[in-house]
Amino acid sequence: MEFLTDPAMQRALAAALLTVVVTSVVGTWVVLRGSTYIGEALGHGVLPGVAVAVVVGGDPTFGAFVAAVLLVLGIRLVQRRSPLPGESAIGLVLVAMLALTVVIAAASDTFDAHDLDELLFGSMLDTTGGDLVRQAILVVVTVSLVLIFHRALLVLTFDETQAELLGLRPRLTETVFLLTVAVTVTASFEAVGGLLVFGFLVAPPATAALLVRRVPAVMATSMAIGSGAVVLGALLDHHLLPVRSGPETGPEALAALMALVAVGAFLVVLVARRYPVDAPGR
Repeated sequence: MEFLTDPAMQRALAAALLTVVVTSVVGTWVVLRGSTYIGEALGHGVLPGVAVAVVVGGDPTFGAFVAAVLLVLGIRLVQRRSPLPGESAIGLVLVAMLALTVVIAAASDTFDAHDLDELLFGSMLDTTGGDLVRQAILVVVTVSLVLIFHRALLVLTFDETQAELLGLRPRLTETVFLLTVAVTVTASFEAVGGLLVFGFLVAPPATAALLVRRVPAVMATSMAIGSGAVVLGALLDHHLLPVRSGPETGPEALAALMALVAVGAFLVVLVARRYPVDAPGR
């Protein structure tokens, strides 16, 4: 465990654990509402905003937030104006955002393959103290929003008609939910990348939902599973890929291993539930 004394690794783990907290709280609603596609869309739909920020020398987090908000507004607009199913609206807007990212990258002389890698996989070992403070602030804001709208989200998730009868304004709650997912992605995107944000937004909450029923319990269990994935992923990264010689070696595998562990945990629980082991003597 000597590698854990490395300040860069400590900051990387802190960023990943902050990601676990916010994705567990918001991801629980993403999974329970069957909205994983919107999570994936936001995980990659912020790319053009980050790309523009990189090109002009601006703040990537701010660029990601602007892109996320535009994506949410675009999805809501298409859903309201088009007779197509909601997922079609998400797909259309996502394709437009991804295509715009490619155009921006191709048109810029300052944008290279390493920048594209960082958009997807993050730069966890380059996380600074300032990055952690900013991420922590966004995490607090996001969790606060979820707590404020907890009752509305609970009723809307399980009975939309009842939400209308109770005057909980389902459309407003839905928009707030989408914006909350957007802030969740923004909070951790720069540090850990889109792959890990989306992976933790879905895998740990989905695993927790197989084990427990109550919403707070799902959130707490998801945090425990996500935290375990962070630690185990870091250990695997250290022992399997101990040599790092710079960006020319390819995208950082740390975030990818953490995501793989989280998905692996889901598969293990799913198989265990499908094929339970009988106790001796039964």
